[in-house]
Amino acid sequence: MTITTVLLDLDGVVRHFDPAHVAGVEQVHGLEPGSLTAAAFAPDLLIPAITGEATRAEWTTSVGVAVDNPAAANAWLDTSIGELDEALLTEVDILRARGVVVAVLTNGTSTIDEEMVELDLVRRFDAIFNTFDIGFAKPDPRAFRHVAEALAVDSAEVFFTDDSASKLAGAIEIGMTAILFEGIDKFRSDLANIGLRTSE
Repeated sequence: MTITTVLLDLDGVVRHFDPAHVAGVEQVHGLEPGSLTAAAFAPDLLIPAITGEATRAEWTTSVGVAVDNPAAANAWLDTSIGELDEALLTEVDILRARGVVVAVLTNGTSTIDEEMVELDLVRRFDAIFNTFDIGFAKPDPRAFRHVAEALAVDSAEVFFTDDSASKLAGAIEIGMTAILFEGIDKFRSDLANIGLRTSE
């Protein structure tokens, strides 16, 4: 079946964060390197924040408690919205100009809508799906099924890419073409391989 829809992860694909930021916060606040991310991405804290059970503010508070340093959690989670990958967005623009539907599916928190406005991303995609609103997080197949149904496309028409290999399984399970994102050059190559070449 022809690929008509490209579905992208947000963080690590469209948007990137400088690892020096969290490292700097940990250093300033006297925390062990990696302690903030370890706490924030522990399933018992992260899953509620990306499936609609806890707001970003509540998640931030929980991270602060976990590391016994609320100020550090606030300094990390309340200030950075990341930077956009302009080369990737150029590919998005080309795809959309050719009639391909391009959407985002992110394991996001309650502030994604505001972040997307601040980054001026809403106009760059046909849709932005946030698992906080869906209630199921990647790689749960139900998150991908929600996207396909909302876009009114067959799962086999969708190409999905994510910088985390573990997130691909749910997409593959429902019949999407899913490939690990490993940079812009590989992304262009992957598009060409599925018949969506964006440049000669």
